[in-house]
Amino acid sequence: MTKFLFFVLITVSCYTGFAQIPGGGRGAGGQIPSIGHFYGKIVDGKTNKGIDGVSVQLVKGKFDTATRSMKDTAIAGAITQKGNFSFENLPIMGAYRLKVTAIGYKSLDQKVNFDLKFGKGAAGGGQENSMDNMQQALAGIDKDLGNIKLDADAQTLDQVTVTATKPLIQLGIDKKVYNVEKDISAQGGSGLDVMKNVPSVSVDIDGNVTLRNSTPIIFVDGLPTTLTLDQIPADAIESVEIITNPGAKYDASGGTSGILNIILKKNRKAGYNGNIRGGVDERGKLNLGADLNVKQGKVNVFGSVNFNQRKSITSPSNTTRTSYIDSPFTNLRQFDYNVSKGYFEFGRFGLDYFLDNRNTISASATIVHGVFTPYINSDIYVDTLNPAGTSSYTGRNSTTKADFNNKNGMISFKHTFPHAGEELTANANYSDGSNSNNNFITSLIRQSKDGNVLSVYNQQQVGSGTNKFLTAQTDFTNPINEKSKFEAGGRISIRDVNSLSNLSIVESTGFVIPLPLSSSKYHYKDQVYAAYGSYSNAFKDFGYQLGLRAESSKYNGNSNYSVADGAATKDTLGNFSNKYPISLFPSVFLSQKLGDRSDITLNYTRRIDRPNFFQLFPFTDYSDSSNISRGNPNLKPQFTNSFELAYQLTLPKNNTLITSVYYKHTSDLITRTSIPDINPNSGDSILVNTYINAKSAYVEGFEIISRNSITKWWDVTTNINIFASKINVVDTGVLNKTIDSIGKTTAWFGKINNTFKLTKKLTLQITGDYTSKTILSPGGSAGTSSNTGGRGFGSTVSGSAQGYTKPSGGVDASLKYEFLKNKAASITLSCSDIFRSRVSDVYTMSSGQFTQEVYRKRDPQFFRLQFNYRFGKFDAALFKRKNVKGDMDSIQGSMQGAQP
Repeated sequence: MTKFLFFVLITVSCYTGFAQIPGGGRGAGGQIPSIGHFYGKIVDGKTNKGIDGVSVQLVKGKFDTATRSMKDTAIAGAITQKGNFSFENLPIMGAYRLKVTAIGYKSLDQKVNFDLKFGKGAAGGGQENSMDNMQQALAGIDKDLGNIKLDADAQTLDQVTVTATKPLIQLGIDKKVYNVEKDISAQGGSGLDVMKNVPSVSVDIDGNVTLRNSTPIIFVDGLPTTLTLDQIPADAIESVEIITNPGAKYDASGGTSGILNIILKKNRKAGYNGNIRGGVDERGKLNLGADLNVKQGKVNVFGSVNFNQRKSITSPSNTTRTSYIDSPFTNLRQFDYNVSKGYFEFGRFGLDYFLDNRNTISASATIVHGVFTPYINSDIYVDTLNPAGTSSYTGRNSTTKADFNNKNGMISFKHTFPHAGEELTANANYSDGSNSNNNFITSLIRQSKDGNVLSVYNQQQVGSGTNKFLTAQTDFTNPINEKSKFEAGGRISIRDVNSLSNLSIVESTGFVIPLPLSSSKYHYKDQVYAAYGSYSNAFKDFGYQLGLRAESSKYNGNSNYSVADGAATKDTLGNFSNKYPISLFPSVFLSQKLGDRSDITLNYTRRIDRPNFFQLFPFTDYSDSSNISRGNPNLKPQFTNSFELAYQLTLPKNNTLITSVYYKHTSDLITRTSIPDINPNSGDSILVNTYINAKSAYVEGFEIISRNSITKWWDVTTNINIFASKINVVDTGVLNKTIDSIGKTTAWFGKINNTFKLTKKLTLQITGDYTSKTILSPGGSAGTSSNTGGRGFGSTVSGSAQGYTKPSGGVDASLKYEFLKNKAASITLSCSDIFRSRVSDVYTMSSGQFTQEVYRKRDPQFFRLQFNYRFGKFDAALFKRKNVKGDMDSIQGSMQGAQP
């Protein structure tokens, strides 16, 4: 309770700072930035075709001190090719004139200005907020003058002040943007280290990620991915978009949580620029990386490489389990020492080719390779619970060698129309992932730890798999007028998965005895076809957005095994499939401005979670006798209806407050349970962890996120989420029985991020988080599922309707020193879990079957030292309209103090 009061007091003190903030902040410097861009096309007034060889001059009036009068001065000039012209690096303040001359045509003298409207814009669906207003302003800086004939249309100029930096958090009601470059604690780490400081997101010690206590869908650059978060270097990430209630434009998947969209770094600054970096952790493991971007003329080329070594230690790791399914009852105590070490390599390369002012082709490729060699040493004690109780001890050693590979290619096209804001995009993305692993387990069985060896049991599991993923989509945006907009698009997604697992016993002589009943060969394929449309409009201060998405999905799989696969013949486990011809997903977003600095939104969406590969896989995994698992091919998708009411207050100097109330109701919830079974190899009674469709579940909660500039040198971001959940676990599938569940529980999660500017060159960041006792996340994390928030390689499934996690929290700190000219170099020292307080303490139970508690710590009080050096020609003049949306969003935070 004291921890909860501490977070409340911190939050209240942050909000009190609002009242002490003077208004009217306009940024620093006072200089007029040269970041403007005019472009367009000169066309014949009758044929509307582009004209070659036209002289286009841009002039501006300047005061001549000699004559003490205004005098026209040529700022830029060009000769058109097929009518196209383009002028960059222009001051955004002041009045311009465009002078056009061509043989056989009437000369043209036309006023042109930057139209920086920083006002209401097209509203609806949470779109009427400061982030969209910033996008409007950026569109004004990058201005398409359209098809210019012999007549002209004068424009007006609105003022805007541009500052050089982005805040750590940009808050909008429809999404939040976390700027990774401002998070000094994540440098040298992975995507999981980034997520630890993102608002609304929680990461446990195994790397399982939850968004408002549910597993999110992970996107990279707006598209699903087969990469997991620990395979993406933190230094390759520019920002993270947190979308808690996505509208019709987004995939309908991720119903109980939302989407985390990772935006990778991609520079388009003129000339060349990049950085090199390197670091080492307390165990001597290195990370190295470099980025390079070159833009010349119509071509922009970018690349990034990273190499990371890892050594992670989980200790202590204690399991206590009491089983009641056999007589006599047994009590198991297991103590593990778990070490995971290895490395991974990451490379990303791409280019943009600007065909002309309105057409851009982009292509990129990503390659990832990793090798890990974890090992686990275990002491296992088993006692029978009867008057004549007996005991046994097993010393178990498990060693694994695993590797993974991922290759990804993307190509996209973007066309912008003369009508500002109207654009057509199309892209295709293909990922090809593969993995292999060889696990060997040796068990020495004794009556006591110091006793003689009674027997030796050796077990080997060899596995491999592939994951191929193809997506193709197109989107069209048409601003009908200043306040209304129509959007539409379509998408195809096809995933193909193969898996092979051989389980066998190895005798002391080296002779291998296959276990065909525990081995499998599996193939799985799913397809999703989608189309969407949305319309937004505004009436005065009220805005709305109505959307509808239609998705057709199907999946099919089969599991079989033969001698050719490495073991004795095994009967096919069967084919299984499911098909949903058309599912409709409506969305409604309403917004009301309550003044210049506050607004309120109400939104509703319907979404879906389809069972993933490992939840469907009917194979029983016996490789870990204390955690036997099996999928359920009869699982159905779960559907979620979500409601959210949000209020945003924005004050000067980057002070923002957002409060949200949300409610989610899910039918056919996919969740975990344990059922009794018989081990076909030994004939022993066992408990198998599997999945079921529960009847329903709901989550309701209240969330506060604030960003406060307490002083010029102290910024605070605070996040508190209080939520209640309940699972009605009446199996609607093949088990056909009621499973015990834990009733309605209330829990809370808090996170605070302090940034102190100690000197001009020295920055201190201190973050803290705390999670109360919490019912385990419905459905858990499948771990190796490519589109969820799980750690991926080496993770464990944590979700269950029959358990909870005990409280946990910790504090991290980082100190960054910047030096050299323009702060081009920096050194960062970071420490995670300073007080060794983060734990995973999970309790599960099933009435009449078992109780279990697993207590673990991973890498407490862990230090890392990082060096970074930026180089090249930095030019702020690339706010291009032809940039992708992610590029536009990443600089929204630099626009402050706009005055209409």
